[in-house]
Amino acid sequence: MGRRGTGRTGGRALVACAALVLTLAACGGEPPVADPPPDPTPPPSSPASARPAGEHEIRAPGRIEDCCQEADILVSSEQPLPGDMTARLRRVRGVDATESLSLAQVAVENRVITIGAVDPASYRRFTVAGTAQLQEVWERVAGGELAIDEALGRRLQDDAGYVRLGNDQDAAQVHIGAYATQVPQLDAVVNRRWAETLGMRRGNALLVSTDITSPQVVRDRIQDIVGEGMSVQILGPDLDVDAVQTAFLTGGSVAEAVGTFSYRVAGGGRISPEGSWVASNIRTEPVPILGSVTCHRVMIPQLRAALAEVQRAGLAGEVDPSEYAGCFYPRFIAGTTQLSLHSFGIAVDLNVPGNQRGTVGEMDRRVVAIFKKWGFAWGGDWSYTDPMHFEMDRLVEVR
Repeated sequence: MGRRGTGRTGGRALVACAALVLTLAACGGEPPVADPPPDPTPPPSSPASARPAGEHEIRAPGRIEDCCQEADILVSSEQPLPGDMTARLRRVRGVDATESLSLAQVAVENRVITIGAVDPASYRRFTVAGTAQLQEVWERVAGGELAIDEALGRRLQDDAGYVRLGNDQDAAQVHIGAYATQVPQLDAVVNRRWAETLGMRRGNALLVSTDITSPQVVRDRIQDIVGEGMSVQILGPDLDVDAVQTAFLTGGSVAEAVGTFSYRVAGGGRISPEGSWVASNIRTEPVPILGSVTCHRVMIPQLRAALAEVQRAGLAGEVDPSEYAGCFYPRFIAGTTQLSLHSFGIAVDLNVPGNQRGTVGEMDRRVVAIFKKWGFAWGGDWSYTDPMHFEMDRLVEVR
């Protein structure tokens, strides 16, 4: 436990800690100072008085005197890791420490974020020192709140400081308790009691610290145990291009209908989904106004119904097929490692030139109302608007 001050990881931890301190100080709108300590909690727009309690609250962790464990490798699967497999992984030569957690991906405003349900008392040791040692962060998580990357949290939170975890209309909402940098490739964490509420697979991931052993060497040993179908990735600021990734949404009926696929990172911000998932789920079919579209099979009937109603209402001229920017487009959000919902084929972009991000846009509100009736959320309603964007947020029976 004392290795973090020297060698391969010590410098990284100190740099990350310094960066975190500056980030947290900025949360309160003041210039960064060393004394008093920075406030990790969100600004008054999401007040502490709004903090939820009750069913998702667990016992607050005690303070820690020593830290930290470097998060070097993440093993993850759609299903829970078998107990005997986890035990074998912990005995792999070069593994210094491990931490079990539940991992899932939730769709929030066209971006798929990775969230962990964790034991705050033990998981905190795998975060950078500045995060691990801020007691209030982990008290907030234990109290049932969310700890999230600051930039992402500010983009996604509503006026009361809540984030809806899932693109279903009835997806659970959680209050942001702290802005705090997490383990690489995790955007946010909640405590383990949220796992059932969010439909997460309990214990489907394992963080691994390799101490002075090369993570590349340990990854090969771990991959031999878990097999090629399970993701074993070396953690860092960028995705491990050699690892198989798994896209599995949670958070409601739409996520269940969409299904799960594995993919590899391709160039130019794109991904390459497994061919069997694409063959089973992605269809090219005609719809009114737009003509031929390529989308997920569960969305096409709802898209067809919405456009047919737009046509019947005499509003077809409000949707320009020449300004349609597509549906199924397997890629990351620009500048991130977060998948877009276009990767799942459950979002469309309409009338693009006049409906750019951050603007009110020119989308006819009667068209918007029809799309909402047929199970679509509209990006024009978001805090950072995207008025060209419609995404499936509930299943609607089409007769």
